[in-house]
Amino acid sequence: MLVAGAALGLGLALTLGGARADDSRPRAVDPSSDVAEAAAVHQAVTAARVAAWGRKAGDAQALTLAARMLAEIPFRHSEPDRAPEARAGVQDDAGAEPFTVAGLLDEAETLARGDGQTLAEIEAVRAAAARGVTNSPFGQGPVLTRRDVQARQTYWFEADVKGGEVLRVAAIGDGDTDIDMIVRGADGGVLCEDGAYDHFPVCTLTPAADTRLRVEIINRGAVWTRVRILSN
Repeated sequence: MLVAGAALGLGLALTLGGARADDSRPRAVDPSSDVAEAAAVHQAVTAARVAAWGRKAGDAQALTLAARMLAEIPFRHSEPDRAPEARAGVQDDAGAEPFTVAGLLDEAETLARGDGQTLAEIEAVRAAAARGVTNSPFGQGPVLTRRDVQARQTYWFEADVKGGEVLRVAAIGDGDTDIDMIVRGADGGVLCEDGAYDHFPVCTLTPAADTRLRVEIINRGAVWTRVRILSN
């Protein structure tokens, strides 16, 4: 269950309290498990990193690989939150183009003009993606939410998490500015923070008992940024 809202909340340092950080890499798991969906978040962030490198390097094959990685993941799209408090510092742009396989392949196609082999690979990925995700190793896939966060503002939401279950939450920015993430416990204490001066923050937690956590997505830059938020 996710309860969305918006508020300001800045801070640094990593402190572990009622939940423990789990930095291990995703492993092969039962697709019906919550860990499978957490692994999907990891793969989506990896795809975003590969795509960012591809754009910087002008590498069509990197963008094609990112699209292939993304095409393996089924996403659950959350309904836009319309609560008034959820719009402080946030724009809810329902018409914006999301982080998609089609978008990545269009970028790759532009870079690959004149390269017949790469163009053929792009079309193969496009055709496979059009058939949809079948027999996914990622269960139902992660929840995907899109938000536009204004300069020096914070978007936050709350998540009810069961004890012993993995929560992995990530934010994928558009690259215009750095994004930080802070996860707080019920008492407001910082349980996890990712402030690595990039636009791909990730936190993974396994609470010892049922709890409600607050996740803050922080835009520390001078311009607004479009963020895709993923959680299992």
